[in-house]
This record gives sequence, C-alpha cells and structure tokens, in this order.
Amino acid sequence: MTDTRSTHPLTRTRPASSRDWRELVASDPDALPTQSPEWIESLCAGGRYVDASTCHELPDGRRALLPLVRSARRSGRAATLDSMPPSWGFGGPLVEGGVTADAVAAVVDDLVARHPLRIHLRPNPLHADVWSAAMAARPGVSARPACAHVLDLSGGFGTVWQQRFKAATRSQVRKAERMGVVVETDTAGRLLPELHALLRTSVDRWARHQHEPARLAQARFARRDPPAKLQTVAARLGASCRVSLARHDGRPVAAILVLQGRNAHYTRGAMDEELAAQTQANRLLHKVAIEAACEAGCRTYHMGESGTSAGLSQFKSRFGAVAHPYDEYVLERVPLSRLDQLARTSVKRVLGVRDA
Repeated sequence: MTDTRSTHPLTRTRPASSRDWRELVASDPDALPTQSPEWIESLCAGGRYVDASTCHELPDGRRALLPLVRSARRSGRAATLDSMPPSWGFGGPLVEGGVTADAVAAVVDDLVARHPLRIHLRPNPLHADVWSAAMAARPGVSARPACAHVLDLSGGFGTVWQQRFKAATRSQVRKAERMGVVVETDTAGRLLPELHALLRTSVDRWARHQHEPARLAQARFARRDPPAKLQTVAARLGASCRVSLARHDGRPVAAILVLQGRNAHYTRGAMDEELAAQTQANRLLHKVAIEAACEAGCRTYHMGESGTSAGLSQFKSRFGAVAHPYDEYVLERVPLSRLDQLARTSVKRVLGVRDA
C-alpha cells in the first residue's frame, strides 16, 4: 500500500463521537443502519472486534465519519481493519451532504497512512461510481465484483406499489392475503428464534443446491449468525431491528429481518420452501416491510446481495429493485486475501461445491 495522503489532505482526524455520529447519519441521505453506532456496538459485543471508527474534517470543511472495526487480536502494523467485516453489511464513510469521490479518497488515504496489514471496505452499492473514481489510480488495491439490488421508495408506497411492483407480484401479494397468510412484525427480538429455525432449515436447502456437505454449511452458518449475534443486534438497535414472520394456519412459513433507519436494509430471510411456494408468503412479507419503510420516510429499501443468482435477481426485480454492480476493496501489504481465496477455491473444487 502506498501513502497518497498529500493528494487529499485531511485537516483533522479524531475518534468518532456519538454527537458526530448522530449529525452525520442525519446529514448523509444514503446512510444505512449498518453504519450506525448501535451496529458497531453489536459487531464488537462478541469480542472479536474493537471499534476503530474515526471522524474526519475534510479540506472543504465537511465532515466524514467512517464506521470501522479492528480485529481485537491485531494492532499497530499488524492491524486488520474492516468497514464492514463479512456478513456484517455495508460500510464506507458517512459524509455531510452525501458521499463524494474526494471524501472517499481522503478517508482511504488516512487509513493507508496508518500502515495496517489489511484494509477491507464494503461500500454502499449506490456509491459504486464514486468509489470507482476514488480508487482508480490507487496502487495495491484488489477489487472484488459484487452486485446488490436496491428499491427506490420515492413517491411513497402508492407509487411503489402501482409503478414499481410488477403486476404479477401484486397478484401474488393479493393471493397470500386471500389465503389467510398473516404477517406479524416484532422489534423486541421475540420472533428471532423462529427466524433462526427457518434459517437453519434454509441452510440445508442452499447446501443441496451448491452440492455442499450439509454439516459444513451448518457449521459456517453457526459461525456467521449464531442466535447470540441476532439477539445482540435486536437489543442494540431496538425499534430499528424489525423481524417479520408470515404464518399460514398457525405454521411459520417465512421470515425476514429488516434494519430500518434513514434507509431500510433487508438483511436476512428464510422460508419453508414448499409452504412459501403455495402461499406466496415471501411476497407479502416484503410488501409489508416496504410499506413500513415508506411510512417511516425511508428513501431506499436495500434488498441485499444477489451475486450471480438469476433467481434472486428476478425475485428482487419484481418488486422494482434495480441491480447495482459494485466492488468491495482490499488493500494489504501482504496478499493474504488472495492466498485465502485460492485456498477456499481449492477446497470447494475438492468437495464439488459450486456457487449458486
């Protein structure tokens, strides 16, 4: 990694305060719940990470706040920094008035000047062009292509329902309602056990699709989303953490976890595949969540990663969500990420796992 700090000088960098955070979340129109101080608190609660978030005063007088964590086991030149770590959503800086390429470049310059071992940055997909411009001339950067879908909520739910939902999706929502599917939403963590049970069942299905051993998939899921993690998120985010569960004849059919702040982010979902196909419960769940996001004044409803899955892309696009290709970025002094990726690819090849 090369220090290019002189190109985009910062007037001052300091630890992020709660006041800075409140003001920057209110000022950045694209702020996500995964950029909030409560999210960082949830992330650090397990002991694997410590808060390293910083507030930057830019040359033009604006502030930028980078939600950031450091591995608790590494510091100094051995530090590894993430905004955000895998399975912890989108990061990148909050910027007064909105994210710009100059602001991103200045913040990244400051990170590089610390000479950590590795920096991993997963930005808001809506800022793909801004990040591409900011990172284009920077040496030693690895870009990982990704794709997520985002629904524009401008105009309110009536506009979204009539102009962005496909006609077939509106019909499927009405079918679910006629069949008596009932959606319950909780913000206190009460429905998390049922969400987690559906997630465990879904992991087995996803493993079959990828030709992956179920025990391996369940072990990875247990590390990624243990019950304690979701309970911590619910406790720290409070009303911003919304679990919605669809039931048919009293049986859980599908559930989603939506983080709702200035913008909304659908971050986890699971279902009983057979019952969901019969009842169209998933369509009704998202209709309810999107309507709630509109009523709360959210500008966008992020529907999360779609990868290369044609099925996922088609499902999300039927609500009017638009694909946003973007890059994750890794800057490191030693190419550990590339070696890790090679190792993972080799293991998948030996096991016959194929990404779906």
